[in-house]
Amino acid sequence: MNQPIPEPIDPATLPGLAHGVIAADRFPCLASIDGDRPRLRPVSPVRTDGFTVYVANLRSYAKTAQIEANSNVELCYVDDGHDQVRIAGHAEVVTEQDVLEEIWNGNPLLQQYLGSIDNPELIVYRVVPESVRYMREWALEYHEVPVNS
Repeated sequence: MNQPIPEPIDPATLPGLAHGVIAADRFPCLASIDGDRPRLRPVSPVRTDGFTVYVANLRSYAKTAQIEANSNVELCYVDDGHDQVRIAGHAEVVTEQDVLEEIWNGNPLLQQYLGSIDNPELIVYRVVPESVRYMREWALEYHEVPVNS
């Protein structure tokens, strides 16, 4: 069987291609580290600014302790055409009240589930990107995307 030959990608189009994949995948997977084991789960980002992604969480969830022990995480987005974007970075707790209020006010599901922005179970992580990679389906080659694009 012959391996498909991917179309070349103009580097100037990489940010747009990557943002398109992110927009198409409502439930990316978030990888964290649990001791010496990777842990992966789907998440529903509550806000995305460029390649900075915000994820709401409950303090009682296992990933809270995992991220507290090791803040290195990776998000993986896949669109319907199987193109993918991987954002590697570190997760930090959002403490800015104005950012929390914007996220809260824009997410009726959070409001319904938690009842109040002051619910002590609520924690929001900001995944600060350190690298962004894009891969077209079956290309078997990642392309570095400028983090600030």
